[in-house]
Amino acid sequence: MPHIVYLTTEAVPLAKTGGLADVCGSLPGHVRGPRYETTLMMPAFSQIYQSGCEIETTDWSFAIQMGEDLVGARLLETRLPGPDHLNDGVPVLMIDQPRYFSRDGLYGPPGGAYPDNAERFIFFCRAALMALEQIGKPVDILHCNDWQTALIPALIQSDPKAMQFFKNTKTILTIHNLAYQGHFDSQPFPMTGLSWDDFTPEKFEYYGGFNFLKTGLLTADAITTVSPTYAKEICTPEFGCGLDSILRARQSVLTGIINGIDTTIWNTQTDPFLAARYGPDDFAIGKAIGKTTVQRELGLVENPEIPMIGLVGRLAEQKGWDLILPVISDHVTQNRPVQWAVLGSGSPDYQRELERLAADYPDRLGLRIGFSEALAHRIEAASDLFLMPSHYEPCGLNQLYSLAYGAVPIVTPTGGLADTVVDFQNTTVDTATGFFLTDRTPKGLSDAIGRALHTRYHDRSDWHKMVVRGMTQDWSWKQSALRYQELYDELLAINLTGTAKSGR
Repeated sequence: MPHIVYLTTEAVPLAKTGGLADVCGSLPGHVRGPRYETTLMMPAFSQIYQSGCEIETTDWSFAIQMGEDLVGARLLETRLPGPDHLNDGVPVLMIDQPRYFSRDGLYGPPGGAYPDNAERFIFFCRAALMALEQIGKPVDILHCNDWQTALIPALIQSDPKAMQFFKNTKTILTIHNLAYQGHFDSQPFPMTGLSWDDFTPEKFEYYGGFNFLKTGLLTADAITTVSPTYAKEICTPEFGCGLDSILRARQSVLTGIINGIDTTIWNTQTDPFLAARYGPDDFAIGKAIGKTTVQRELGLVENPEIPMIGLVGRLAEQKGWDLILPVISDHVTQNRPVQWAVLGSGSPDYQRELERLAADYPDRLGLRIGFSEALAHRIEAASDLFLMPSHYEPCGLNQLYSLAYGAVPIVTPTGGLADTVVDFQNTTVDTATGFFLTDRTPKGLSDAIGRALHTRYHDRSDWHKMVVRGMTQDWSWKQSALRYQELYDELLAINLTGTAKSGR
């Protein structure tokens, strides 16, 4: 049975800062089964001990030369439960090196980065390969995720011992967000063990420094990212973050696959955080109860007939907050007949403006700074509309949660948002699931909200169909895992024949 090893720095419930953890905590379990054996490998961050998983020691240990220091490490292990208990779960191997990984944050303190991050993740990449060699179990595919693991394909190609052990192994690099590349100065480059002969603009050098992601893009057998539209966008100067020329050159091995959502957690009919559970047949009743619950929780006027607009996530310009704040300000000051429910944290400037508006108009804007998993679920269930006017969005998960929870999404047609939401204005009512901004300005966002509210008030049959359609679509990891399995099948066929399958 083919063996796939996933290399990552995050996986729920072991360690998380963002969507990478959701992907790597779910995908290996959905791939694991009668066709594939899967293993997850990650650093032993301090957070793993708060995860609730049973962490065990192993007999495997080793040391790696990092500059003038010989740095030792050992392997810990645990197991992630299988999805819906369909299999025995995924074995997880963790590189335990307290000097690098026993810290409060994964990548740095809040709002910052550790100065030795290059060294930390060079060590992780090298240690992961050494650990797999020491265990000795054949690996058919190494699936790397984001810049922190992107050195691995190059390391395999440069080390004679690794080349021998991994000679039948194919590598995949998944880009979860191209903006995060692991770009450092050249000082830590010797720790990689790569040759200075390769430190050139044509290969691993990047504007005088060293770029983990560039290195991986040049050397991985296959590249994926988290939506088909984003795969096209990152090949353009506008979205390519300086790496578009490399991505265009490797476009034949670049694939976009939409992320899934965990339907054991995001399910309106079983969600323990909701005041009333509901399905497509009775969503109106369930969402009305959910709305009054959130109104009470956030101090808003309790009235289930008032349309509620929800927002959950980072307060960052990328997420369109430069568009959202003027619209919220206009709505609350003009006493528009809507309520806003906002949960998130981020930019101090956006946060201060939201706090000012919430203090001045507490009956129209309910605000919670920070994050609460329970409140995030309740806002999705309570909202009639959910806003995601992102300037770019590799995949996005909140629009998928919104569709599943009957909150009609209003989005910019970019990345995964364009691939998962069907615009009401530019399609038939039998396929629409949300609304697009036609103009990426505050006015464009306000107009899209206006179109959505008009439909809700005046085309109730179309609105009902749109909500039900979103709730009955399948955005589970099962579907995404099938697409990854197709890619794995293709790479394994290359292993066997030495040539690519047709139809890529």
